[in-house]
Amino acid sequence: MTAQAKILTPAQQVAGVILDQLGARRFLAMTGARDMVATAKGLQFKLPANFATGGVNMVRVELDDSDTYSVIVGRFRALEFKEKARESLIYCDQLQAAFTRLTGLDTHL
Repeated sequence: MTAQAKILTPAQQVAGVILDQLGARRFLAMTGARDMVATAKGLQFKLPANFATGGVNMVRVELDDSDTYSVIVGRFRALEFKEKARESLIYCDQLQAAFTRLTGLDTHL
């Protein structure tokens, strides 16, 4: 029996790296993040309703051309995304802190 490795697209690889930098499974457990989607530029996911500050229920983390990240938070309702806040030029070691600033949710204990 041979196990075949699943081949990931470049977008899926970038999304996986972003999730790892946010804290992977620990991040998912602490924030309740769900519905992960690999976008052309990064990772998008939903948060539980009324869990984060300011009514934020969706987050996008995008890899910029300068090899930094942009974190965009907002509210998704009735098939419309309304941006609430954005931080750009974030390095990978600052990603967890930026997420906490924008949502009020800790990524680890």
